[in-house]
Amino acid sequence: MTLRKLAPFAAMILLAAHWAAQAHNPQDQLNEAAKPPPRSESAGYALLESVEVIGKRSDLLDQAPAASFGITSGQEIRSRPVSRRGEVLEFIPGLVVTQHAGGGKANQYFMRGFNLDHGTDFAVSIDSMPMNMRTHAHGQGYADINSLIPELVQSLHYTKGTYAARNGDLSSAGSADFNLYDYLPRGFATFEYGAYNYARTAVGHTLTLGDGNNPGKLTLAGEYNYYEGPWELPEYFNRANGFARYFKGTEEDHFSLTLMGYNGRWQSSDQVPLRSIQSGQIGRFGNLDPTNGGSSERHSLQLHAQTQDGENVTQLNLYGVYYSLGLFSNFTGEQFEQSEHRSVLGGNVSRTWNGLSVLGRESSLTLGIQTRTDLIRGIGLYDTTSRQRTNVQRLDNVTQSDVGIFAENTIKWTPWLRTITGLRADTLYFKGTSLTGNANQTGDELHGIISPKFSAIIGPFRKTEFYANFGTGFHSNDARGVVDKTNPADPLPRSVGAELGIRSNAIPTLTTTATLWWLRSESELVYIGDAGTNEAGPGSSRHGLELNAYWTPCEYFSMDAEFSLSHARFTNSPGASYVPNNVPLMFSGGFLLGANGEKTGWFSGTRIRTFGPRPLTDDNRVKSRPLCSVNTNIGYRGKNWEAALECLNLLDRKDNDIEYFYSRAGTPTPPEERHIHPVEPRMLRARFTVHW
Repeated sequence: MTLRKLAPFAAMILLAAHWAAQAHNPQDQLNEAAKPPPRSESAGYALLESVEVIGKRSDLLDQAPAASFGITSGQEIRSRPVSRRGEVLEFIPGLVVTQHAGGGKANQYFMRGFNLDHGTDFAVSIDSMPMNMRTHAHGQGYADINSLIPELVQSLHYTKGTYAARNGDLSSAGSADFNLYDYLPRGFATFEYGAYNYARTAVGHTLTLGDGNNPGKLTLAGEYNYYEGPWELPEYFNRANGFARYFKGTEEDHFSLTLMGYNGRWQSSDQVPLRSIQSGQIGRFGNLDPTNGGSSERHSLQLHAQTQDGENVTQLNLYGVYYSLGLFSNFTGEQFEQSEHRSVLGGNVSRTWNGLSVLGRESSLTLGIQTRTDLIRGIGLYDTTSRQRTNVQRLDNVTQSDVGIFAENTIKWTPWLRTITGLRADTLYFKGTSLTGNANQTGDELHGIISPKFSAIIGPFRKTEFYANFGTGFHSNDARGVVDKTNPADPLPRSVGAELGIRSNAIPTLTTTATLWWLRSESELVYIGDAGTNEAGPGSSRHGLELNAYWTPCEYFSMDAEFSLSHARFTNSPGASYVPNNVPLMFSGGFLLGANGEKTGWFSGTRIRTFGPRPLTDDNRVKSRPLCSVNTNIGYRGKNWEAALECLNLLDRKDNDIEYFYSRAGTPTPPEERHIHPVEPRMLRARFTVHW
């Protein structure tokens, strides 16, 4: 990232640093051990009291605002073998992660009957800095987490539904916020090597700067990953990540300044017609265009500050991002390029008052404001041949800004009843300028929406709690569609959701949750397979059931099972009501055996993930095949080192990561047909880590 690209946010960061310096109140040095995850700004609800998080089996009674709310620890995330970065999101029960092209792209996400494409209706953030890209060249809400280094994750907070006042745009299905360590409990160096020329190394260390009881902490980390894959066209995926964070203060009063950088390049074997494989034209891991691929980079500068006076907490988060993407795809027999360059400036500030009294009842209140501006220069769609541009389909400059104000009040009416009432107001500004001179694609719009929320929590009774949640939310549509005078898109389609849930720790070694949920949207964002993007579609209605169980009978064994059932339909679409690629049935489960967490000794784990057939057409005449994968690992952990062997796709199943049904170019009336991207074959990976 050049100094020129950093310049737009430098002034903002300096002002924030001045504020933090005035607010800073040094106290005793924090314990070197990892702190409990405190204060996720985008986790969705009022600040939780400190709890020891050992994973999703943690006792969150009298803490969680919904049965579908959860926290998982970084240790738990690092205990599972995963084949790609996006799969860390599968720690959210009922969420499925797949891929339909090269590893440098954002993954494909599915949850609660949504085909979330690369992030639509699901908000992802890192330390409250949003990862979703609105009005993105490849799809609304594009959320690429390739810039995340797993070893730096302290915890993952997740929500589902529309019930959290902190959650705004693109969060109707839910949200996920990765909380990174303020500083590392100990340094690490990880080395991995595996089949198909997979290689990865990651290193991180925290330096103590200064003397006294409360010195500053500087954490430096880096990652490099290379992978060719089983493809006839080697993927040649190169991922490089850098991380630097300066932290000063205590858990209550502190500030941090964080710089993150990511660069990725890859070749891509896109989804291909199934008939081309069956006829022998190409192999299962073949391709029809050897020039597909892309490159992407993301660099960010972020300041976080927190002060606490008595029981009241004030948080400030400011960030600036530079991002670019160049993507060459060929889904229909005709290659096209999607590209963009953008700068993002944003931030949020909130204050929570604890220890209040309402009608003589214990209460807390959180007020906050969030803002973000995306400056997108040269967001383009081009016809290409072998990566050479032959025609400009569309080229625009876009500015999109929003301001969101929210309030959330918690009242504990009795020892067994508390309510959370929230209200959110958002104003969004859309501006598009056609660089090809099309007056119908140039203009600006200003729109607003108000979203009320309510939750009631009853219990706990005998270590069991009951939840009722209701709320409204929204997603914004692509600004280019909003300002288009010929066929304008609804700028802010509303969604309405509700759920009933139960959470129980009645058996001390067992945590169970059950949720019945419902969600209705005025307009569904629908993935268009032959265009490689999504567009505003008809309204939709969905409901479902989620059942989760986490059992830890002893410290050397744990087991879990997560089951999700959903029903999704378009509304007012007779004969074409099925939502393509919604996953109606999903199961994930597994066990960990031996030395868990940081304990020394042998350990092993196995994980199974399966989801059933799903409709590929809106009339349900074509369905996908089911998918099932099993990953396993075995290793030994010493006091300062760890070695492990992982096996991915243990059963070597020939399933498909993704399936679509659409027509290809090349004939006057091309027939619709099945397109697939296969699951990668069984492979071994070895990992060795040292700590100090």
